[in-house]
Amino acid sequence: MVKISNIELGEFPLLLAPMEDVSDPPFRAVCKENGADLMYTEFISSEGLIRNAEKSVEKLDIYDYERPIGIQIFGDKIESMREAAAIAEEANPEIIDINYGCPVKKVACKGAGAGILLDLPKMQAMTAEIVKSVSKPVTVKTRLGWDANTIKIVEVAQRLQDVGIQALSIHGRTRQQMYKGEADWGPIAEVKNHPDIHIPIFGNGDIDSPEKALEYRNRYGVDGVMIGRAAIGYPWIFNEIKHYMKTGTHLQKPDLMERVNVTRKHLDFSVEWKGEKKGIFEMRRHYTNYFRGIPNFKSFRTQLVEADTLEQLNEILAAIPETFAEEVML
Repeated sequence: MVKISNIELGEFPLLLAPMEDVSDPPFRAVCKENGADLMYTEFISSEGLIRNAEKSVEKLDIYDYERPIGIQIFGDKIESMREAAAIAEEANPEIIDINYGCPVKKVACKGAGAGILLDLPKMQAMTAEIVKSVSKPVTVKTRLGWDANTIKIVEVAQRLQDVGIQALSIHGRTRQQMYKGEADWGPIAEVKNHPDIHIPIFGNGDIDSPEKALEYRNRYGVDGVMIGRAAIGYPWIFNEIKHYMKTGTHLQKPDLMERVNVTRKHLDFSVEWKGEKKGIFEMRRHYTNYFRGIPNFKSFRTQLVEADTLEQLNEILAAIPETFAEEVML
């Protein structure tokens, strides 16, 4: 049984990665229903939180059906991060997570996210302050290093464990790589198999199929895997991995009706959380992913993206199974 503090996550938990502009409550809802064991919010700016900025505060919204859930914060100032962690704790998540992995220029080049990998003493000091300021377990998500010449992930893990984090998720790329190339899980295995490391270690990067999840579990020995981009438009991946690991066989792929039903559920959550106008607008980025691979779908995608009322969208979604053969499998 893998545990973060006293939170039981099963034998081999599947985590939903925190993804900006993706991992909001509506998206998390459909992932949870389809087997995600632990999820995180989108990353939240510490400066935004302590200044009560609407966009940052909105990201604190969590719901009981999502539990266990972690709220993820980022920033480059120790005092701001300490204050933000205390504010996040008031939202009552199970976990406070620190983002030391975001590679985006406007974050990393200011010394936040993956930028702090260039200053390990500051990373350690910041983490220590956050651990002391909250009663919830603290976890960290990070990358291998800033670039190929600064990979010190074993030292990073030891420093973070020493100041009290309860679990570590590692993306198998450097900041310089962004999301290009293949994730290198070798250093992740070094951390997991190091005799001084006793907290759960979760691997992240390129897990996009049940076969790969099983292969990487067996090859690298991690305690669980974190899934990001492969879940966008395909929340079924969590249950597919669990089924494959348990039985060695594949679950049947979602048919067209199932895709429509989950898209509608996601849309309904989005409208309920954000209001009709904003909820509809922010769903537009998801339609291509939910119906990826269907031949001649372009006209329907255009209709979905251009529709501006819930009534119109429900009519369009209802017409999809009638237009395309039900046996279309993706």
